[in-house]
Amino acid sequence: MMVRFFLACLLSVQVCTAAAWPPPGLLLDLDAAKGLDLESGNRVVKWTGSEPGQPFVFVKRDDGRSEPGSGRPTLRAKVPELGGAPALVFLQQELVCMDEDAFDSLTTGRGHTWAAVVAVHDQRVGVVDVNSFFGNLRNGKNYEGLWGCFTDDQRPWYGVRNGLTFGRFDVNNPQLLAPALAPGHFHLLIGRMSAGTGQVRLDFFVDSATALATASLAVSTTANPSKLAIGQERDATQHPGHESFDGEIARLLIWQRPLSDDELNQLVVTLRQLYHLDDALKFQAFPPAQKSS
Repeated sequence: MMVRFFLACLLSVQVCTAAAWPPPGLLLDLDAAKGLDLESGNRVVKWTGSEPGQPFVFVKRDDGRSEPGSGRPTLRAKVPELGGAPALVFLQQELVCMDEDAFDSLTTGRGHTWAAVVAVHDQRVGVVDVNSFFGNLRNGKNYEGLWGCFTDDQRPWYGVRNGLTFGRFDVNNPQLLAPALAPGHFHLLIGRMSAGTGQVRLDFFVDSATALATASLAVSTTANPSKLAIGQERDATQHPGHESFDGEIARLLIWQRPLSDDELNQLVVTLRQLYHLDDALKFQAFPPAQKSS
């Protein structure tokens, strides 16, 4: 009788755990295994999300490029390190969601959580230490918005700009920086911003649910971020590719709220299992979390 009770409880936990994925509030789910439109073989011209409701669409952007089509990333159909899952290879290229305001609330009070399964390559010359794999920074003024980047020597970092001042980096534009990653190896990067309209907390995670860097930021409810771009920090048509990264993206998810610690832990476990990261990661001894100004 006790055995049957134990098995019933275990099954109930498993069902509840499965039903809880993904956690509620999912705004964007870009999966390299789904929603791709290709041309010229394996060049990606459109990437459609698989999130609930009306999915977001990210498209190629020729504006500002001297060679049409040069901004298209490439599909890598089977990545052995990911257990055969695909990834998109970005070489200073971008896909852009043309909805101007869809992602504004992420940094103006609602908070957010984003997660990306990415591999960084050696970076080419652009703006020093700004090699963005996604962002919705405003085009002009004080460039407010959200972004995820790498330094020139492959250190991942995450930041939010509130637009109250212009600067790099300061209290209105913190940089949450992690140790360098080995080029070509896939890792799980996660950023989280608390909800609220005063001072809120930012956390940056790499491969685990323990924050490697934290910061605080004053939220500006009047900030006006722009289009979300994958592969660069914004819809930078005046110099496409100049602040973009070289690397690969297998998955990008964004929640329109901060996930709880328990949800974040579940997110880490789920994505590490799904993308075989426990087998592929080259773990290193990270220092304790450092607060960034």
